[in-house]
Amino acid sequence: MTARAADRARYDRATAHLDAPVAIVDLEAFDANADDLVRRAGGKPIRVASKSVRCRALLERVLERDGFAGIMSFTLAESLWLARSGFDDVLLAYPSADRKGYAELASDPKLAAAVTVMIDDPAQLRLIDEAREGGKEVVRVCLELDTSLRLFGGRVRVGALRSPLHSPAQVADLARAVKRAPGFKLVGIMAYEGHIAGVGDAVSGRPLRSRAVRLMQATARKELAERRAEAVRAVRAVEPDLEFVNGGGTGSVQHTAAEDAVTEIAAGSGLYVPRLFDNYTSFSGRPAALFAQPVVRRPGVGVVTVLGGGYPASGAAGADRLPVPYLPEGLSYDPQEGPGEVQTPLLGSPADDLLIGDKVWFRHAKAGELCERFDTLHLVEGDTVTASVPTYRGEGHTFL
Repeated sequence: MTARAADRARYDRATAHLDAPVAIVDLEAFDANADDLVRRAGGKPIRVASKSVRCRALLERVLERDGFAGIMSFTLAESLWLARSGFDDVLLAYPSADRKGYAELASDPKLAAAVTVMIDDPAQLRLIDEAREGGKEVVRVCLELDTSLRLFGGRVRVGALRSPLHSPAQVADLARAVKRAPGFKLVGIMAYEGHIAGVGDAVSGRPLRSRAVRLMQATARKELAERRAEAVRAVRAVEPDLEFVNGGGTGSVQHTAAEDAVTEIAAGSGLYVPRLFDNYTSFSGRPAALFAQPVVRRPGVGVVTVLGGGYPASGAAGADRLPVPYLPEGLSYDPQEGPGEVQTPLLGSPADDLLIGDKVWFRHAKAGELCERFDTLHLVEGDTVTASVPTYRGEGHTFL
């Protein structure tokens, strides 16, 4: 029996009492992935990206482990909810226009002490000030540095369209604007290198593309390390008591941790290891989060149909954004239909061994987005479900 077949047998036994659709997290794999992130971080603390987890119980679990400290959140409303729930170090990774949320933040000492907001433009400072509604608490601020690689005099850009602050001088200018503005405290810098951390460099069947990605990433790492260090020096000249410099992501942990200027690493997807992280040479994780759909039809030889399953992930549309049938091995989509809203035909010889009501296990393309489809994660240890915990959705929250 292969390792994957053994996993399928365990998951089927563990969830035999549960009707599909059902989502699980294999805690042995989850914990092993956490250990691997800590190893790659080389002693620097890892701030957990909540958008990749979207489950308070699992955020608590990983933050209890040595090597993890703090949360990187994705909306202001989520940040405030987490802070009220007892998480005392929450970095909002994206600028917000949530005026109500800023009013709550500026009026509550506990929230103001726990939450740090992200800016990359003086207009965001003005929006926060206008939203205070009399709140006098000091708002903690982090600046985001653009990490994109710019070539040929800026005519070619590689990387996400995020912050407009590309040069150290631009970041220092905004740091001075924060220092001049009453009611704000500059505490950190963030720089997320998505073109390095979030792009696989070993794409199956595409050797030329893989070599091109590796070359790009090597060039980008060198350029960013130098520019990030300069930016940190420039901002520390304005605010010597800077508390943190955050960088990295699951795919770049060890490379970012090697930079002296970086004090902490961000990572989250590496806990679940969705399918987008199968194509990396820098690390290998264990799939920990899966979902199962039930077989509801047997249209013919070599074909079964499961309920639903059309859960595309965010990003540029493409086959790599689709879930993949994982267990039993050997199933694939009908190219004429793909994963459907209500039903999904699956092709392959393993279909002939599946009965009505059997489970087919899938892996989602991106980590935490799976939790927007399920209100419960069943936690599996060995061949037993040892706990069932709510996702954000299960707690009544769909923040985005």
